[in-house]
Amino acid sequence: MSLQLNREDQATLDGKKGEALQFAMELVVRAANSMGAPHLVDADFAHIDACHYYGRAHLDFARFFLDRGARFAIPAWTNAVPVSLVQAEVRESADERQLAEARQLADFYVKLGCYPAFTCAPYQLPNGPVLGQQIIVGESNAVSFYNSAVGARTNKYGDFLDVCTAMTGRVPFAGLHTDAGRRGEIIFNLDKVPVEERKSELFCHLLGILIGRHSGHQVPVILGLPEDTPPDNLKAIAAAGASSGGVCMFHAVGVTPEAPTLAQATGGEPVSGSVDITLDMLAEVHRSLSPVTRGSLSMVALGTPHFSISEFERTAQMLDGRRVSPEVTVYISTSRFVAEAAKQRGCYQSLCDSGVNILVDTCTYFAPAVRAASGRVMTNSAKWAYYAPGMLPVEVAFASLEDCIESAVRGEVKLSTPYQNE
Repeated sequence: MSLQLNREDQATLDGKKGEALQFAMELVVRAANSMGAPHLVDADFAHIDACHYYGRAHLDFARFFLDRGARFAIPAWTNAVPVSLVQAEVRESADERQLAEARQLADFYVKLGCYPAFTCAPYQLPNGPVLGQQIIVGESNAVSFYNSAVGARTNKYGDFLDVCTAMTGRVPFAGLHTDAGRRGEIIFNLDKVPVEERKSELFCHLLGILIGRHSGHQVPVILGLPEDTPPDNLKAIAAAGASSGGVCMFHAVGVTPEAPTLAQATGGEPVSGSVDITLDMLAEVHRSLSPVTRGSLSMVALGTPHFSISEFERTAQMLDGRRVSPEVTVYISTSRFVAEAAKQRGCYQSLCDSGVNILVDTCTYFAPAVRAASGRVMTNSAKWAYYAPGMLPVEVAFASLEDCIESAVRGEVKLSTPYQNE
C-alpha cells in the first residue's frame, strides 16, 4: 500500500518548515512505509520515552532539535528518568558524568516543550488522553494501560520515533491506531480461578505475566475479570504483560471500555485460540518470579509502575504508626504529582515517619537510582521481579503489598500467598 501524504505533510517532508521538522517527518514516513500505513493521522498527546538517558546519542538527538528551535507540536509529558531530579539519592558507584548528562537530557526535553511529569504512569495524572484519542506513547506499561483501560490509541513508539511523531503531531494510521488492529485475537478464561482470588492485585500481576507469555503480539481478551476491577489491578496486568511479552493492549470483557461484550472485543471475528488459566499455572509463574521465600531482608521496592494515590493510602493504613525494621530500606517510587497528592492527604508524612523512603522521577531498578538496591529484595511488582535480577545484584521475593509491608516491619520475608513456593 502506497503512503499518501497530505499537502502539509509533504511540505514538512520537503523542508519548508525547517531542517528539524524535515528530519522528523522523514523518520515518520519511513515508519509509516514499514507498517504499511495508507496515510498519517493527527495525534493529540505524547508521552516521551526518549528523555530517559541511555547514552550520549540521546543527548545529541535532543540537542539537534533544540539547536534548531524545534518544539513539540502537541502536549507532551516526560517518562521516568534514571535518576531523581529533585533528590540526591543515587548509588555510590554511579558514574557522575552519566548522571550529569541524564539530568541535562531531562532539561532538554522540558525546553523542547515537555511537561515535566517524569513518570512511567502518566495515566495517574489529570488532563490526560481519553477514549478514542490518537496518542504517542513509548513506555511499555503506559502503552498497554492507555490502549486497554483508557481506550486511547497508540502503537509502541520506540525512542526517537516518539520524538519525531510528537514534533510533527502525525502518526502512521496502522496497528493499534485502527479498529482492525485493536480486535481481540486470543482468549484467556478465568473460570478455573476462584472469584475472590481474581480480585487480588497479586493475581493480576501473575495473570499479566501469563498473558505476555502466551499472546505474543496478539491482542488478548480476558474473560472473568470482576467488573469492579480497580485501576491498580489493570495497571498490574498492563505492566506484567508488557514485561513478559509484547502485549500493547488487552481487553477485559465487562471491564475495559472497548469490551462490553466478547463479540465487541473480538469484532465478531474468530480468535486464534483460548487459554484456561489455572492455579497451577499461577503457582509456576510465582515460583519463577520469587526464588526467595524466606530469610532476612535488605530492601523492599514498591512502585513499578509508579505508586498511585490509592496505593499510598493503603500502605499508610497498613503501617498505621508502626515502623520499618532498621535493617530494611523501603522505597516507594512515584511521580511528583502523586507525591504532592499524598502530602495533601497526610499519608506522605506518615509513611516517612514510619521509615519509608519516597522517590520521585525514577524507579529503583535503574542502576544509578538508589543506594540500597542489592541483596534480598522484596517487591509487589511482577515487572520489578521480572527485570531487576538482570540489572542489579539482587535476589527477589515477590508478594502482595500486604506481605511486603509486613515483611518490612519484621525485617524478614513473609509470604502468605496461595502461590507460595514450599
